[in-house]
Amino acid sequence: MVSQRLFRPLVAVFSLAPLSIAAYPEVSSDQCNCYLTNGTSPLYFTTHKFFDFRNKGNYAGVPDLLKEPNETTEADPTSGYFFTREWTDNWAIQKWNNTAALNSDDTDAATFMVNSANNIYFEKNQDPNADSNTFMTLRTARLDDFQSAAEFESAVGNYHFVSSRMYARTIGAPGAVTAMFTYRDGSGNGDLSEVQEADLEIRTQDPLNRIQYTNQPSLTEAGADVEDATRNVTIPNDRIWTSWAVYRMDWSPDATTWFINGNEVASIQFQTPRDPSRVIFNSWSNGGSWTGNMSVGKDAYLQIQWIEMVFNSSADSAPEQTKDRRTATELTSKSFEKRDDASCSNVCSIDETEKIGTPVLLQQNGGSRMAGQIEVFGGAFFWVTLLSSVWALL
Repeated sequence: MVSQRLFRPLVAVFSLAPLSIAAYPEVSSDQCNCYLTNGTSPLYFTTHKFFDFRNKGNYAGVPDLLKEPNETTEADPTSGYFFTREWTDNWAIQKWNNTAALNSDDTDAATFMVNSANNIYFEKNQDPNADSNTFMTLRTARLDDFQSAAEFESAVGNYHFVSSRMYARTIGAPGAVTAMFTYRDGSGNGDLSEVQEADLEIRTQDPLNRIQYTNQPSLTEAGADVEDATRNVTIPNDRIWTSWAVYRMDWSPDATTWFINGNEVASIQFQTPRDPSRVIFNSWSNGGSWTGNMSVGKDAYLQIQWIEMVFNSSADSAPEQTKDRRTATELTSKSFEKRDDASCSNVCSIDETEKIGTPVLLQQNGGSRMAGQIEVFGGAFFWVTLLSSVWALL
């Protein structure tokens, strides 16, 4: 009977422990002064944006693939969503082609590639037990005479350090690359010494469990590999890139760090980008050695359910090539220091929330909610440990 009496409070304490870690309150972004990320190197950011593509049924529809390069270039956006302020204030669909690269000795591009608005669209999620109604698709497809591709980039190039996440998967034929990355070309002409770029790239010619992470450039002007610039990583927990996962890239002054489903998988300090940049998503192929050569009639897709970012931005509106690198970085680096002043009195998180896209309040007006929760949890853990020890002796 003694053991049964001890067992009841033990169960009670165990059941109370999860309740002791009360959920942080959900708040709107305008109630947050800054955002603290989790991970081995937590960072503070000032701004939050969330783009939800999971319920765009009114805009869903897969457009036919256009067969001619000119009509592919000039195609209109595929739905009214791409004319809304939510999109146009934040993103710009690209229509450029790689003619210059094909005429250059700097790349081994072998296929004419055309980016098109016709390759960015919403479609219904037909997965068994689907966790969304729709998702956004970026399509790349090989036709007889060219590669049709998709790319959109941030409407401004003043992202100065960012934690960018997408819930996405890649599917399709070998010979494509899908990517989320930051980019800045200080020279305006592709000079490798002036390129600043942090990449997450999935190559469909690679094994399904391998992903490439890079702080560009990864090649010297002579074409030699820069080994410290890149990591080829195995996806943890036996997952593959054809399955949905949260891909996260944290660009800070000291390093670029990448995560998959909350697990840190790579971090590169070497030639970390320094200056304000754009954030870009794409699905493409140029027939070169990096992407591989996609067979005619084949295609590949980057499919995205949502994008979420916390970031800092530069107010410097001078042309990119005239900005002072060190000054810009020094001005922004203070955003990553511990915030004890009134400018960050309300500290929020997008990592501790239970509702994707909705931040929670970690600290308000200098008073930490976290400390009280940790104290309560610590007390519960102590009593669980003590009673477990007593139970073991009986």
